[in-house]
Amino acid sequence: MKILEVTNVDFALLHFILPLMRGLRDRGHEVVGVCADGPLLAVPRAEGFRVVPVALARSLHPWRQARALAELVAVMRAEKPDLVHAHMPISGLLARTAARIAGVPRIAYTCHGFLFNQPGPWWRGRLALGLERAAGRITHTYLTVSAEEAEDARRLRIHPNPVAVLNGRDPARFHPDPAARARLRAGMGVSEDDCVVIAISRLVRHKGFCELLAAMADTPPNCVLWVAGERLVSDHGEDLTPHFQRAATTLGRRLVMLGYRTDVPALLAAADVFTLPSHFEGLPMSIIEAMLAGLPVVATDIRGPREQVVPGETGLLVPPMQVAPLAQALTRLAQDAALRHAMGAAGRARALERFDEVKVLRHTMDLLEASATSA
Repeated sequence: MKILEVTNVDFALLHFILPLMRGLRDRGHEVVGVCADGPLLAVPRAEGFRVVPVALARSLHPWRQARALAELVAVMRAEKPDLVHAHMPISGLLARTAARIAGVPRIAYTCHGFLFNQPGPWWRGRLALGLERAAGRITHTYLTVSAEEAEDARRLRIHPNPVAVLNGRDPARFHPDPAARARLRAGMGVSEDDCVVIAISRLVRHKGFCELLAAMADTPPNCVLWVAGERLVSDHGEDLTPHFQRAATTLGRRLVMLGYRTDVPALLAAADVFTLPSHFEGLPMSIIEAMLAGLPVVATDIRGPREQVVPGETGLLVPPMQVAPLAQALTRLAQDAALRHAMGAAGRARALERFDEVKVLRHTMDLLEASATSA
């Protein structure tokens, strides 16, 4: 079977879609990636995958999306896939529409989050819901990364049979690593008495960085924040550089900006607490990685993280966009090493049970193959 895996940007293809592409290829399928061009595509191409660049954009700009739709239709007519598997809200809508126009036999979609669940003007939410319903009618296999999104899809009549497949990461990559911990902490001048809180994500406002930086000012002196990530060219909204600069003045050595890193497993092994105080999410891969690394997680009580974190057992959930509860949660963990270790161990056990990449990919690939055989 020939499968086109379509997403928006190179970052998403590398970090979210590539493991599925590998799994499908291992099952004997021909897999082609489709997304906006970018330097991170060097990785899948080095592994022998063909990735077709299309000018996809992460916005609702009508002319840019019309151009992207035309390009997708042309690609699909040329490739003649048996199945198109689309990802992300805007690229997912365009890819499914293009697949229908091009006469692709089977269309699948994995929902990584609904635009209508994100903060914004009412009209955008209504438009997003209408588009999701329209696209759902031409989707044969409808997958979601969280149970809440599957329930939304069913309740809001987006699709009659959504299936929550979750997200997964490889426990062989993400695990406690005492050697990496000792090496990185020594290299960064961090003592064992310090509690390293790590945040790994794109540097955008909706990841909760403004609240996190403010909360850090009210944590104990032994609480150190490592921030790994960067702002993508395609990211929208406010540049957070001034916020980080002000926080650096206040926090001093307690704020360490790491930039984009490829050694995330080692960074997690060196940290003590993971935090992701987002305003909205799908089912964050970063939380799964942290749980597998044996870290307690402080996250916001929103869809996605609340399916991952068991409050009081594997971490703590706090209200979104509030500073004081976040500071209190971080302080509680910074002051109690035994609690951190107990929550981290429980989180790893939960991640191994629910978010093992092999299990998630097997379920996803079985559903995609079943869709193709039912055509």
